[in-house]
Amino acid sequence: MKKLTLTLLAVLAISSVFAQRTIIHAGTLIDGVSKKAMNEKSIIVEDKTITSIENGYVTPREGDEVIDLKNHTVMPGWIDMHVHMEGETSPDRYIREFTDNPADRAFVSVDIAKRTLMAGFTTVRDVGGSGVNVALRDAIAKGTIDGPRIFTAEKSLAITGGHADPTNGYRDDLMGNPGPMDGVVNGVADARKAVRQRYKNGADLIKITATGGVLSVAKDGKGAHFQEDEIRAIVETANDLGFHVAAHAHGDEGMRRAVANGVKTIEHGTYMSDATMDLMKEKNSYLVPTITAGMEVAENAKKPGYYPKVVAEKARVIGPKIQSTFTAAYKKGVPIVFGTDAGVFKHGENAREFTYMVEGGMPAIETIICATSTAANLLGMGDQIGTLKAGYLADIVAVPGNPLEDIEVMKDVKFVMKEGKVYKN
Repeated sequence: MKKLTLTLLAVLAISSVFAQRTIIHAGTLIDGVSKKAMNEKSIIVEDKTITSIENGYVTPREGDEVIDLKNHTVMPGWIDMHVHMEGETSPDRYIREFTDNPADRAFVSVDIAKRTLMAGFTTVRDVGGSGVNVALRDAIAKGTIDGPRIFTAEKSLAITGGHADPTNGYRDDLMGNPGPMDGVVNGVADARKAVRQRYKNGADLIKITATGGVLSVAKDGKGAHFQEDEIRAIVETANDLGFHVAAHAHGDEGMRRAVANGVKTIEHGTYMSDATMDLMKEKNSYLVPTITAGMEVAENAKKPGYYPKVVAEKARVIGPKIQSTFTAAYKKGVPIVFGTDAGVFKHGENAREFTYMVEGGMPAIETIICATSTAANLLGMGDQIGTLKAGYLADIVAVPGNPLEDIEVMKDVKFVMKEGKVYKN
């Protein structure tokens, strides 16, 4: 009996040493940190983790799986810091506010999650929806459905009549008086309660609408929407609970108030002034450009009836300006992280943002770093994702050719691995 036990232990020891590995032969490798690409590398993956990256093309041993990406550029899975996973643009979007149930949005979100993952985005930050995106996050984490790793703000916070007031634009008898439970804030006490409600509902971060918006049915798209004491209370309460705060902002005064009071990311930033750019640098606050959304709403505004009149008028003016603001912010040295506002355009087309960022003056390698290690660090996951390195989770994507020579190839993802599992090859 003793001899048999020793034999079994020996077999187990040998099998653990020679556990099945996946070896990715990468023709070109971008690690998510360095500004230089590397050639002819082998990424060794075991279970969910990268165990090593070797020079040259490692010869497999018995039982290894080899994935040949010698004609591809291999990089960390991309991170989109601004998405809305519960739906996407359509001419009937405003009517569906009254016809769709949460279950309807949930079924739609399953397809959206898969499209997003297949497009190379292994992690996303959902900055405003409902409890559906919390359930979606959990279902993906459990392996029930396929999709990216999700960090969610659950319901965005707004003032009464603000961009994320859930009854904004409704007829009088349907407006009611939403409060902190619904993410509507008027005063410091409301602000703290609304943050704590998001915590109770399962959020991972807080998102406020610091100014008016484009797609909400309200005239103002630029005005400041929170008082500074309200923003301060939101940030303090969020930080107590381990959250960072993101702020939707088009107008300059609203984003200035947000940055001055500790908000970590500014979404859109359309009318950002030089002074606010300087403040963002001082406070190490990041711009999330969402250029794709700006381009999309400007185009949709040209289609008769696509948006309500009040929305179309804002979209025509605000949309085209986002890219030029991005260019100015980049030249100024404002910290920037990748984000698209997918949902305002079709999910799965998130990689369009890389092209617009390059057009706006950012080198291709920097756009990739923005979408990998920079984003991972902001999410507090910089020691697990966003970099191709031993000990990190095996979130890996590949595109044909070389994106540093032709950024358009980022739209043609051929390989997706998340936590060591191949979803597209």
